[in-house]
Amino acid sequence: MLLSLYLRFSTKPGQNLKIAGNIPQLGGGNFADAVPMIYHDQQHWRVDIQLSSNEIKKFPLLQYTYIYTDDQGNIVEDWGEYRRIDWMNTMPDTIVLDTWIDMGSIENNFYTTPFKELYASKRKKTFKRSKSKHILLKVFAPLLGKEEQLVVVGNNKYFGNWTPEKGVKMNYDGAAWIAQVDKLTDASFLEYKYCVLNKDGAFLRYEHGSNRVLSQPLNDTSFLVQDGFARLVDRFRGTGLAIPVFSLRTKKSFGVGEFNDIKTLVDWASKVSIKMIQLLPVNDTISTHTKADSYPYAAISAFALHPLYVSIEAIAGTKHKKIISKIISQKSALNESEGVCYEQVMQFKLQALNMLFDAQEHNLFDDEEFLEFFQKNKAWLEPYAVFSFLRDHYKSPDIANWEEGNVFSQSLIKKFSSKKSLHYKKIALHYFIQFHLHLQLKAAHEYANKNGIVLKGDIAIGVNRNGVDTWIDPSLYHLDMQAGAPPDDFAVKGQNWGFPTYNWATMRKNNYAWWKQRFEQMSNYFDAFRIDHILGFFRIWSIPIDAVEGIMGRFVPAIPIVQKELDNKGIHLTVDRLCAPYINDAVLWEISGGNEAGLKKFLHPTSDGCYAFKAEFDSQRKIEKHFNALEENDEHTELKKVLFNLHSNIILHKDPSRKNQYHFRFNVHQTLSFHHLPSNVQQSLIELYNDYFFQRQEHVWRSEAMEKLPSLKRSTEMLICGEDLGMVPHCVPDVMAHLGFLCMEVQRMPKQINTQFFDPAHASYLSVVTPSTHDMSTIREWWLEDRKSSQDFYNQEMWQYGDAPHDANVHVVKSILLQHISSPAMWAVFQIQDLFAMDESLRLSDPHQERINIPGDPKHYWRYRIPLNIEDLQQKKEFNELLKHFIISNGR
Repeated sequence: MLLSLYLRFSTKPGQNLKIAGNIPQLGGGNFADAVPMIYHDQQHWRVDIQLSSNEIKKFPLLQYTYIYTDDQGNIVEDWGEYRRIDWMNTMPDTIVLDTWIDMGSIENNFYTTPFKELYASKRKKTFKRSKSKHILLKVFAPLLGKEEQLVVVGNNKYFGNWTPEKGVKMNYDGAAWIAQVDKLTDASFLEYKYCVLNKDGAFLRYEHGSNRVLSQPLNDTSFLVQDGFARLVDRFRGTGLAIPVFSLRTKKSFGVGEFNDIKTLVDWASKVSIKMIQLLPVNDTISTHTKADSYPYAAISAFALHPLYVSIEAIAGTKHKKIISKIISQKSALNESEGVCYEQVMQFKLQALNMLFDAQEHNLFDDEEFLEFFQKNKAWLEPYAVFSFLRDHYKSPDIANWEEGNVFSQSLIKKFSSKKSLHYKKIALHYFIQFHLHLQLKAAHEYANKNGIVLKGDIAIGVNRNGVDTWIDPSLYHLDMQAGAPPDDFAVKGQNWGFPTYNWATMRKNNYAWWKQRFEQMSNYFDAFRIDHILGFFRIWSIPIDAVEGIMGRFVPAIPIVQKELDNKGIHLTVDRLCAPYINDAVLWEISGGNEAGLKKFLHPTSDGCYAFKAEFDSQRKIEKHFNALEENDEHTELKKVLFNLHSNIILHKDPSRKNQYHFRFNVHQTLSFHHLPSNVQQSLIELYNDYFFQRQEHVWRSEAMEKLPSLKRSTEMLICGEDLGMVPHCVPDVMAHLGFLCMEVQRMPKQINTQFFDPAHASYLSVVTPSTHDMSTIREWWLEDRKSSQDFYNQEMWQYGDAPHDANVHVVKSILLQHISSPAMWAVFQIQDLFAMDESLRLSDPHQERINIPGDPKHYWRYRIPLNIEDLQQKKEFNELLKHFIISNGR
């Protein structure tokens, strides 16, 4: 058999195409041996394959994909599942005419889990191959209505002479629509289009765009034409609800939202036509057994679920309810609390879980469902259980404080998890807890899907440095660094999340297996997910371990400033003047507010008339340790703050691995060190600074993202949204669009410079629009915190004259929500607090109590709970009808 493969693809000089497949002629499945294609004409590339009958028998199914290399050397693979040709259903000497499917095609998202499982029309396969038909036309139409069908109409009698009702009907093969056509003896070429008929055969619409053309002779050749997607501009638009699990409140809750409460939330969401529930991370964060563990992004395991969310009553059932009756009696008081009482809830739950495990332990390993769960998750479950035991045994999550087990090994896990181990029961307790968490979250997910609602999760960018993942394989992380974010309007000193940064070079060696395992685990419970701080895949804000504030960090990777650049700019300053804290008497006077003497206790004079920190105070971390040992008061707090400011009074950071190479301190123009330089030096530094942050890094950061993200996208069928907020490099929107990821658009965080607000009406389709996130104030709080901003918004975005109302009243809130609901974005997502703000009876008296997180406060207590039971919310008839009307009337 001779197989000729043509690919419709226009290229420029320096660009080329290859094809890789599972047969020896196409590299035998090895991408490195992909076969170059031949340039055929301006619209096509070609490759011919000759196969013997023995080869056809050996490889009955041809699987292949196309690979494109641009003139910069960037490599892109054709998207979707591998293309397939079944020799049994293929005519001899067939010409295959393929259409390149771009990774960023909007339609690719309609083959992700939410659409495949929930929103795409369920239809039976109707396609059956006819050997008498020599031309096959194949096209995808993922959002075609259940009562709709596709036909091909064209420029000859066979194809109806452009009369849709007389066109060639197509049949569905489970993924694509296929038309089978006889050899055409009355046409040298075919001009055609796909169009839609209703179930009765009446014409509904053509696909948009120019006519398609099949220009090869059609009377003596067999064709398989794979046309990609029908251009029907079908668009799904949905409304989502963003809420942490801990914020849920039902009559069955135990002082905190639980996985089982998601079902009650689904009942309400379905009632008002909300189609997605978006949660914060739900992984275990137990580190200190204090309220500090309430931070959901500091997971001690990227795989284990948090015991906080388990329903102890569901585990007990009627059989064992009496065992924990005294603990259950605390439920009412805990549920009456305004927010989550984290430490109390966890204390009671862990006590109850121990009691229930004692009662059910003997049946656990006889339960087939448990055994299946255990075997499937053993790789992470056993190390997690052993870690949790050792953490509690030594009363510290820091392995440096453990007498045994501070170095991970499989033999250690085998020793502790053995049923003969003295500690086995305490370790098996964690199997028991994780099993029930798994059952409850899985049931909530299935219930949501049954009711037509997508469950969206959140993958945190970091992991706890004192956690299971860093214990198992520390080589995957830079434990001497801390991840964070540079300063912005919400955190003027930047953010230090405390997480270790990733060792991407090591992760690359096994093709990012750890990340793919995270995605696979998440797909057990979620249909879509948000990648927290997706900018970290481009570059991460990396802070040395001896620093406390985010301002002390820099982007990694980054092309440094070299000594020659400084010399060429006429910046002839010593390394100490540029890289060490600049401290003289004038600086001390300016920064101390009259307390120079208090500061000098931490300094020693230098030979040039300046000062340097004493060795015992020469890092922010040492200063923090010093003040932690003192009584906390306003004077000590202010002095520590000033000393931190002195430490950050620098121009450049030394590159730790390259001599005479440097990186700029963020917002260098705001430092006193900068202000004490001559104006010509200041100007030269600003020129280098702007080049460093806004020009030279773009190619590096783009390459970093494109190295990681395409491979990760291929590993999951979940719908992916990237949280691309903050200081966004110019390359990010292009990469996000190229990958087909949904981006985030927050109305008061516009990405375009010199723009005060983002208009949801201008959102791209592949985006999520929202007026606020959990890291921000709600609409009501924002309206109060910046009067000028709310006034500008009132006049410019709401088109209202005069003074803005003092509060974000119901009218203001409704207007903002409608702007988002009417957006062309795929999803409009709202915090539940912002929805409640439409109804006076659901508003808290103090808007500041609606806040979930304050990013600039590393010790923030995450405890917000909605102010009423969801069962009572279901009875708010007027509110529910209004919300449903908003959603449905705007096509969501």
